[in-house]
Amino acid sequence: MPALGRYRYLFEQLVRRELRQKYQGSLLGIAWYFVNPLVLMGAYWLMFGRVFKVVSHEDYPLFLMVGLVVWIFFSQSVLSASSSLLDQGSLVRKARFPRETIPAAVVTVQLATFLVLLVLLGIVTVAVRGTLEPALLLLPLVLACLFAFVLGASLAVSVLQAHFRDVAPILGAALLPWFFVSPIFFDVDEVFSNEVARVGLTWVNPVAPFITATRDILYGGVAPEPATLVYIAAAAVMTLVAGRWLFRRMEAELAVVV
Repeated sequence: MPALGRYRYLFEQLVRRELRQKYQGSLLGIAWYFVNPLVLMGAYWLMFGRVFKVVSHEDYPLFLMVGLVVWIFFSQSVLSASSSLLDQGSLVRKARFPRETIPAAVVTVQLATFLVLLVLLGIVTVAVRGTLEPALLLLPLVLACLFAFVLGASLAVSVLQAHFRDVAPILGAALLPWFFVSPIFFDVDEVFSNEVARVGLTWVNPVAPFITATRDILYGGVAPEPATLVYIAAAAVMTLVAGRWLFRRMEAELAVVV
């Protein structure tokens, strides 16, 4: 976004403010971002790896964690961004600046914590799994596409929520079943034999290829399939372009609706 370059100081202040609001008054601070996936990992490892034995992967907790951190970055970003324009309503009404800096700052904060967690997880996973392979060079590309995809989705939900207050509750309700049909605690090819189900869960769900690609690189030590790389690149570009277009189309009335 070229306009963000001219408002770099404002963007930095929004990021700082978001960080302060997110962790101010918390004893553990940013550590909560690490506690959440660890608790979820333990619960789903016990449920699906031990009790029901739906899946059988070596180092299953690491298999789970890779999927969880990608999902948490996506879900927390869009949920936080959905209310961001309303939260900064006074600023929107009083000053002229690119309004997309507000949801972009929210996503940037989520990205920073996500990258810290992913680096720590990556070190452990590579050490345990022995996946220090050339495929790791593709990880920055996958993460860049993931960020673009999440940013585009966040721009869309933030401006829609500013105009229609039902968007955030609907999104919150949709994320729960969306979580369970995403390949976080299972491998689609191993669990589902029906071709229609496999195609649907792999390609209709736009988050699934990002989880699969990240897991292939970190957990499997292999490059994602070319079709997966093409998909995530196309999804990133299309979502970012569509999200920015929708934001620009609806932002004229933001000072009135927030």
